Amino acid sequence: MNQLEIIDLLNHLQIKYRFMEHPPANTVEEIDSLGLPDADAIVKNLFLRDDKKKNYYLLVARKDRTINLKELSGLLGSRPLSFASEEDLFRFLQLKKGSVTPFGILNDAKRQVHVLIDSDVMAFRLVAIHPNENTATVWLSPSDLKEIIENHGNAVDILKI
Repeated sequence: MNQLEIIDLLNHLQIKYRFMEHPPANTVEEIDSLGLPDADAIVKNLFLRDDKKKNYYLLVARKDRTINLKELSGLLGSRPLSFASEEDLFRFLQLKKGSVTPFGILNDAKRQVHVLIDSDVMAFRLVAIHPNENTATVWLSPSDLKEIIENHGNAVDILKI
């Protein structure tokens, strides 16, 4: 799904959201520098895989959270984790580096990517994420985001990271 299709989906589902276009932002630091409203709602999104390339994860965490991949693999009971390649990012989520977002799950036709959401993010009033393009941000409730992902058919776990 592209940005317009995501906005259409949100409208169709009657989900309350706010949308804002902005210059491209590839990192949390770049988007923070734009001075967007509700900047505390911005999250970091990491596309990860295990060392055998059998399990893929999209991690959604507070933007200031330090992620220890060894601890995370222990928490998941998985093989060692690392960042997935740009090729895998495009193959699974049809996203480019710098545009990783939970909305990319909507492009996971085989529902192979497991979504992990930091429990602190679920306590946010709003979560701010790219609509599959890093030239805009959408703010919506974390529970609405979780419901969209679950309705698509991907597994979602809420973790204390």
